[in-house]
Amino acid sequence: MENGSSTRKTYWVAGATGFLGSHLVRLLKEEGHSVIAVSRRGGEVAEIPVRPLDLLDTAAVPESARGVDGAFLASGRGSRDKAPAEVLHRDNVLAARSALAGLRRAGVRRVVVASTSGTIAVSTDPKAIPDETARAPLELIARWPYYRSKLYAEREALEANAPPDFEVVIVNPSLLLGPGDLRESSTGDVRRFLQRALPAIGAGGIAFVDVRDAARGMLLAFERGRPGERYLLNAKNLTLAAFCARLERISGVRAPMLQLPRFRPIATQLGRLYTSAVRAIGGEPPVDETTLEMAQYYWYCDSSKAERELGFVARDPGETLRETIEDLVGRKVVSLRRSSGALSPRTVETA
Repeated sequence: MENGSSTRKTYWVAGATGFLGSHLVRLLKEEGHSVIAVSRRGGEVAEIPVRPLDLLDTAAVPESARGVDGAFLASGRGSRDKAPAEVLHRDNVLAARSALAGLRRAGVRRVVVASTSGTIAVSTDPKAIPDETARAPLELIARWPYYRSKLYAEREALEANAPPDFEVVIVNPSLLLGPGDLRESSTGDVRRFLQRALPAIGAGGIAFVDVRDAARGMLLAFERGRPGERYLLNAKNLTLAAFCARLERISGVRAPMLQLPRFRPIATQLGRLYTSAVRAIGGEPPVDETTLEMAQYYWYCDSSKAERELGFVARDPGETLRETIEDLVGRKVVSLRRSSGALSPRTVETA
């Protein structure tokens, strides 16, 4: 199949210093493209300067993007951000609306917006593996301001879609893992596991994808995606117990012995008791109540549409877990006592 990235282009990337955005910038550079990188605070990625830019600045956005061949929105606040709901709405919804309007005024013809699988794929049913045709689980999303804000941001993107003059494609990656999460926007749970800071294993399930594959998925969505469509990007669905077992086999760190019950009211009450007990002795729990609550749900999803229409391919999930751990150890975020076989050169958990 012909690779649409063979022609050198100039792309505009918002959120360029974030976990996904930084990998996207590196990929575009490796593919030979020019990149105009912007983020809230600015900085540098892959020797490319990142301009500070407020996406709510209606004059600055079109000025920064004039003349580019396409744009990527990988910006916004993450799911573990403790910001209040109104801040999440501003940075995820209003910023997306402003950025899309500014890009259209700049003459940009095609934009890929990064959302999250959580706007589609969260369920109380362990057998459910939703795809893009699934109804948004509003009764669940309403509980968590981040996912609510991302759903509203998707709606802004779909409303802005007006082909052929202005085409918008959405990608919905599952939990991003892999190397280079400098802000722990996605890999915090792996870090807590390695530090033995997880008090218990939730009864739910997790879906994850390598951040490098998600970045590739964004480029594929630009090249091949249908305007107004969403594409789930996922590598693996696992129960949290199976996920922790894989981390244990790769790292040599023992998984928590305690597993929360599937009955959510009891699990929620146990989480509150744990939080209260830790705070009663002057500590701060390493896992907040919201995270414990979310761990009781199933976040599985089906990326068949992206595989079929975009040519999306996810690498071996064991490679992703291994390199996530190696990155955290290599950056001295955590230290591991090497056990027999743990993180040895040939120890890679397969799919």
